[in-house]
Amino acid sequence: MTTSADPGKLSVNSTISLKGIVKAIFKDTVHVQIGGKIITLPISKLTNN
Repeated sequence: MTTSADPGKLSVNSTISLKGIVKAIFKDTVHVQIGGKIITLPISKLTNN
């Protein structure tokens, strides 16, 4: 979905879903393997508070 509040400006609001293997879960981060890369995600970004 694209939205335009101002002519000449463009903002994009989208969600991306990726499947991966959870390698480790720590107190405040989750480590996920997607392909050959391990990505660290803060848990605060994964919850809807």
